[in-house]
Amino acid sequence: MTSAGGAGRTRSGQRRSTAASCNHDVSMIIERAMHPRFLSNTYLVAAEEGGAAFFVDAGGPVEGLIDSAQRLGLRPTHVLLTHHHVDHVSEVGTLQDLWGDLEVLIHPLERDLLSDVAATGEIDAGQMLSIGGLEVRPLRTPGHTGGMLSFLVAPEGASEGSSSTAPGGFNGSGAVVFTGDTLFKGSVGGVRAPGHTTYADLRDSIMGTLMELPPDTVICPGHADASTVGEEWERNVFIRMWRGLDHPKPVECIAMGAPATLMLLGPDYDGTHKAWVRWPDGTDDIIAGSQVRQP
Repeated sequence: MTSAGGAGRTRSGQRRSTAASCNHDVSMIIERAMHPRFLSNTYLVAAEEGGAAFFVDAGGPVEGLIDSAQRLGLRPTHVLLTHHHVDHVSEVGTLQDLWGDLEVLIHPLERDLLSDVAATGEIDAGQMLSIGGLEVRPLRTPGHTGGMLSFLVAPEGASEGSSSTAPGGFNGSGAVVFTGDTLFKGSVGGVRAPGHTTYADLRDSIMGTLMELPPDTVICPGHADASTVGEEWERNVFIRMWRGLDHPKPVECIAMGAPATLMLLGPDYDGTHKAWVRWPDGTDDIIAGSQVRQP
């Protein structure tokens, strides 16, 4: 297991650090396990030792997270699934075997797409959860899949007011957002995976939802390492293009075996590339860089 988190607090109120992935200064416990092949993340989240906890996704391996939950005296109550893909859900059953009353929640559009995994219920934007002193706000972020959810998590009372027009009604600080396969450190999700929607949806999810969160919001993505909203706003090459700070240099190419125009070849979370391509009819896609051939 790779353990990762921000700063948590023990019952005595002293700050407690976990290591490496979401290692920004947030007042909660976040432990991460990353799959050695898919680099997909499973997170264990809690406000403090000895309290209620929840998992975000369950792609495994989960043994280290189970050990962490037991060591910290945590009581997992939920598994919150960002989407249905197997690299994010394959170990749900293992967690249910240990904690039989776990609520496994996913967006309604994703539930029937699960295979060999049973959700116990559904969740959508606006259905805030309170778990052990943390407020969990689901955010609709479609594109990679139609029912993709991101989960915005903050200590209870961290927002300055519930009437905010910000995503999830949150306008405070010290939050973490679990972005699934919508937004990664330095990259973005693709829109040709099973259950996908459109490039426009993905761009709107990032620019109109995730980038509207406070800049100090920590991004814990579905794959690889963490970032912040502020860091991605300034450094993510796709976001910089969409902001108009940088400009495409179109190149004719073959994408997925068909003629297209390569608008941007950017980095991906696994050290390869992600490509923004435009088709002859003017529509756009985000695809794996390996699916693009340049002259």
